[in-house]
Amino acid sequence: MRTTYLEATVRLYHLDSGPEGGAANTLFYGPLTEAMQVAAQQSEEVQDGLFIATDNDVVAYLDLLEG
Repeated sequence: MRTTYLEATVRLYHLDSGPEGGAANTLFYGPLTEAMQVAAQQSEEVQDGLFIATDNDVVAYLDLLEG
């Protein structure tokens, strides 16, 4: 993720696996630090489909935890 500062404005969304490719449901829009807190509060099943988008990149939430 190119934008890595903690106050970067991000969109936290869940991508479900619907029959036609799924839908993106926004859970939070705001600072990265708060987005990570909201994501951590979700169930493991939901965390599997979470993504964080900045103005120039998208990364899976679980990939951020591994990095």
